[in-house]
Amino acid sequence: MREQNIDVSKKFVRLTGKRPDGLVEFDFAIGEPELFVELLMPEAAYTEFCTTNEVILLQGPRPAADNPEDWDWRMKQATTQRFK
Repeated sequence: MREQNIDVSKKFVRLTGKRPDGLVEFDFAIGEPELFVELLMPEAAYTEFCTTNEVILLQGPRPAADNPEDWDWRMKQATTQRFK
């Protein structure tokens, strides 16, 4: 097993949506953009969050999962989709 050095000073944001109620949906990652949490904030808070954390903005959709059947879904789908 290879040891990997993760640079925790690098923070990543991928904008995934803007809702009609003014909330911004985005993915936030520290060190590795592939491992992220989904967050939701008012637009002003999102802008401040990105500035404060000096994020690297990721463009485009996130890469497809190795096994999309198991991993290619978002938290907001949990109320409408059945998972294994």
